[in-house]
Amino acid sequence: MFEGISVPVIAKHFRFQWEPAQECYVLLYPEGMVKLNDSAGEILSCCGNQVSVDEIVEKLSKKFPDAHTLPEEVREFFEVAYEKQWINFD
Repeated sequence: MFEGISVPVIAKHFRFQWEPAQECYVLLYPEGMVKLNDSAGEILSCCGNQVSVDEIVEKLSKKFPDAHTLPEEVREFFEVAYEKQWINFD
């Protein structure tokens, strides 16, 4: 599906943003909205700057040094996000 060097990008039909009314990050699309949990918001906030999966894991590992399962969780999130067509890989 993807490798560490793959670059995740938010799919064209979604818009990622902070939603003050929901007090969380969301993915907006023509038919509605996906309310994201804190972890998903942190991960997706790293996308869009031509940053690879490995670079995102490294950045988040520095930000959350006590999250020992973070690399696996980030990769699992990207698998789910890809299956739900929230992201693509360049």
